Amino acid sequence: MMSTCPFRVGTGYDIHRLVPGRPLVLGGVTIPYELGLLGHSDADALAHAVTDALLGALALGDIGTHFPDTDPRWANANSLVLLGHTMALVMAQGFEVVNVDASILAERPKLAPYLAAMRERLAEVLQVAPTTVSVKAKTNEGLDAVGRRAAISVHAVVLLCRSAQRLPLSPDQHREA
Repeated sequence: MMSTCPFRVGTGYDIHRLVPGRPLVLGGVTIPYELGLLGHSDADALAHAVTDALLGALALGDIGTHFPDTDPRWANANSLVLLGHTMALVMAQGFEVVNVDASILAERPKLAPYLAAMRERLAEVLQVAPTTVSVKAKTNEGLDAVGRRAAISVHAVVLLCRSAQRLPLSPDQHREA
């Protein structure tokens, strides 16, 4: 049975270790810092959390199902490409992004100077206005791996709605749902 509800909500989470010798990429923006995130792809935890939120909203699994770290195609991949592939799935299901809200948890570096660029990059891939993409940076007040400056984590929430380009349900379809 197909749901007639025009909205779907999804949450996403990602965490990566900070290590020397890797670039720090968040939301498609390379940030000057002595440490970067460890991962199979570029380890962009912001793009990964948003990707998982999109997949979750449509019950399509998670990022590891679609882009496994055992697949050499995704080695050092730009995570915005993964997000773009996921957006194609979202659109194929007849949905579009209403808004995104993401919180990056990091003790260092200070991310405020880069947040607008992250919003712009994500909005471009998601095919929405930057005003519908919120990216915030918080510290973890010295607690856990993030607080010890050993990792960066991200929480994301997305709201999807049926695309206006998708034909509305007929009265018969409404009765069946």
